[in-house]
Amino acid sequence: MSKEVVASKSVVIEFDAPRCIHSRHCVLDRPDVFVPNVAGAWIHPERATAAEVLEIAHNCPSGAIQCHGPNGEALEQAPVVNQVWVRENGPLAFHAPLQVDGKADGFRATLCRCGASANKPYCDQSHTGVNFQATGEPPVQDSPALALRDGPLQIEATPNGPLHVCGNLELVSGTGRTIDRVTDVYLCRCGHSNNKPYCDGSHVKAGFES
Repeated sequence: MSKEVVASKSVVIEFDAPRCIHSRHCVLDRPDVFVPNVAGAWIHPERATAAEVLEIAHNCPSGAIQCHGPNGEALEQAPVVNQVWVRENGPLAFHAPLQVDGKADGFRATLCRCGASANKPYCDQSHTGVNFQATGEPPVQDSPALALRDGPLQIEATPNGPLHVCGNLELVSGTGRTIDRVTDVYLCRCGHSNNKPYCDGSHVKAGFES
């Protein structure tokens, strides 16, 4: 399914359904703009200002909602601090200038860490169906402050293996604690590591295929 694109005079909304993880911020925060449970048109950018639509996009962790100006001008800016949030029993939610498998991918993405997604490396909510169990509050690592906290973040979904992440990055728990600061790290995406969110090589024994 291609992206759904809906425009008003002040803003263009792009909705990428396969990336949506149904966090529901859009329909809960602005049910007039993203109207739930209706037949036909359900996205109405004309009911909000460009700034309000940008706020909706910011609250979409998967990056399924993107927006830009009517002439293609960017509205969203890169964060001051690159982050990945470790979701309880769920995905890794990145907020950074992203390059995923060599392609520019905006500033927001939720990547699978249960191993079951049919849309790898992205999360598709399969963790709920397989009853994936993984804490969102891993132990805090002793890590020095980064010299730089922003900049491009490169993510490679290695074949049948972990996510290899290069760039300045702070790992953040579900309650907002910084648990680690890294510039090069391998993060589990098979769901079997005994040291989540980090890879410990368990994908080999588990026969993980991506």
